[in-house]
Amino acid sequence: MDEYKKMVDDIIGEVRKAVIGKDDVLKRVMVTIIAKGHILIEDYPGLAKTLMARSFSNALGCNFKRIQFTPDLLPMDILGSFIFNRERMDFKFLEGPIFTNILLADEINRAPPKTQSALLEAMQEYQVTLEGETRKLEMPFIVIATQNPIEFEGTYPLPEAQLDRFLVRISVGYPSREAEVAMLESRKKLNMDYLQVNNVITKDKLLEIQDNAEKIHVDSSIEEYIVELVTRTRKNEQVEVGSSPRGTLALFKLSRAMALANGRDFVIPDDVKSVAKMALSHRIILKPEPWIRGVKPEDIIEKILSSTPVPKI
Repeated sequence: MDEYKKMVDDIIGEVRKAVIGKDDVLKRVMVTIIAKGHILIEDYPGLAKTLMARSFSNALGCNFKRIQFTPDLLPMDILGSFIFNRERMDFKFLEGPIFTNILLADEINRAPPKTQSALLEAMQEYQVTLEGETRKLEMPFIVIATQNPIEFEGTYPLPEAQLDRFLVRISVGYPSREAEVAMLESRKKLNMDYLQVNNVITKDKLLEIQDNAEKIHVDSSIEEYIVELVTRTRKNEQVEVGSSPRGTLALFKLSRAMALANGRDFVIPDDVKSVAKMALSHRIILKPEPWIRGVKPEDIIEKILSSTPVPKI
């Protein structure tokens, strides 16, 4: 496990060259990638969301493509289409940008539901179906989607079914004063907006890391703890709809990935706690009263974590 921990640390260290002062966010993204999960980043413009996605793809040796979602974007613009070849008198399939390893779906809520749903099969089944023909996607396949939390004009909010497909929801947040000064110093020295991120591992090595994360031991008491946390989201008096069983699986997978990233071959309660908010916050719907008061799903999860008995390992 020490070998994999060193790889994870090296990857985060390489991405840190471009994305300064966000080590906690970088680790959460890396852990989600290890868990084979898709990521929803909800934050304001200009906070290095695109840069972070591109930097991770470089460090991981993965192919990267970006789609700018707009109201006139069609499913075929994502999946691809058949083009008629006059010389051969047949149709040739032209792959869309979804045929990649890391796909950045920028401002995903700007496209209509029909286009958003084009991602659903790919995110869940790792395949796409066109004209009755199923095509497998190359592994690894990770979708990193972004949306602006304050701009709602001309947007189509993601339905719960699609939100549930994302393993985590993450907020990047503004950098600290020190990090912002360091960013300017870096720009001054190198005369470029960001550093080039180099390749650290290969795609095959990433697949190996992902496969080994699924072999991490999870004690039965930890499994009970995970189920109890999710169950309490459904029973909370401020919650209209609690987390689905997919949230339970998300906690399970992320806890294993976090254990591997920390150099252990077994999960401890702290692993579960560290991933609970990003795994469950987008799976909880609050009642109108607490929502109006400004209560956030993360606040509910924090209270659940503090009030739930922790198993001893």
